[in-house]
Amino acid sequence: MLSRLVLTDFRNHADAVIAPGPGFVVLTGENGVGKTNILEAVSLLAPGRGLRRAALADMARQGGAGGFGVAARLGDGVDIATGTQAAAPDRRIVRVQGAGTAATALAEWLSVLWLTPAMDRLFVEPAAERRRFLDRLTLALAPGHAVHANRYEAAMRARNRLLGEDSPPDAPWLAALEAQMAEHGAAIDSARRQTVVLLADMLRDQVAGPFARAGLVLEGWGGAADRLAADLAAGRRRDAAAGRTLIGPHRTDLAVTHLDKAQAAALCSTGEQKALLLGIVLAHADLVAARTGHAPVLLLDEVAAHLDPRRRAALFERLAGRGQIWMTGTETALFDDVPGEATRLTLQGGQICQ
Repeated sequence: MLSRLVLTDFRNHADAVIAPGPGFVVLTGENGVGKTNILEAVSLLAPGRGLRRAALADMARQGGAGGFGVAARLGDGVDIATGTQAAAPDRRIVRVQGAGTAATALAEWLSVLWLTPAMDRLFVEPAAERRRFLDRLTLALAPGHAVHANRYEAAMRARNRLLGEDSPPDAPWLAALEAQMAEHGAAIDSARRQTVVLLADMLRDQVAGPFARAGLVLEGWGGAADRLAADLAAGRRRDAAAGRTLIGPHRTDLAVTHLDKAQAAALCSTGEQKALLLGIVLAHADLVAARTGHAPVLLLDEVAAHLDPRRRAALFERLAGRGQIWMTGTETALFDDVPGEATRLTLQGGQICQ
């Protein structure tokens, strides 16, 4: 959890300081005042590009000095921070306890999960979106997953360039790149499949309630490192003709079904898809807490507005006592049923009011 959050020239926030409590953090205000910007700032305290996947240069406040900063103190007293400098607006800086480190190291200190309106179409979007979603879930259980993903992607890009050259590729160098892809690809596949199995078991055992139960299966390539290395070597001519690598964990897909209807999520109604997605995120938060002993920070953007009063009350009851949950909404009345103590903040004109 976060005990303090400081934003400097981030989006529309010139200078903002928030001292959230350990439970619900409710941000309300009109559209465009910067509620989602605060959630995005929190999401940057984990590896990756944040909940909007925006370019770093776009996050700096217009009219500001050119860079931005997001700093936080965690509940155990550890200070983490990220941001950019005006001289290098596209280069991310990450610090833990004041010392520079790689962004992937943030996974060792904080798990952050989010649900935004932009994710409502997850089940009908291309497979890459579901892989990205699964990787975020996996990262909360296996902090080293981000390192494997980055190194796999780097090796694959180098291999694709080598295969695309007019002259015959350097065979030893090609084999070395494929060995790197095999090593990290097998680790990626193993971590993803373990996450899917654990989460699917948890969802299957849940009693049917206001949130739909999802069935999860990872489809596509899977196997050990030696198998992937052999498949890559055998597919060089095919991949060269295609201009890309056609086999590996970057081609898998997360298949989701509505268990109680035995129907593919992509064929469910918009409301059912929202309920399935919410159910997955909630179950995963419970799984992370059970496996690691630390509840992840949850960021739920405009989630209450899309639920009827019964499901809204059920959501608050389900979340109570399960760590720090940040929620946004345009109306304070949406959060009247939030149980217990909550940090309630109203945003007006880019300013945060207690």
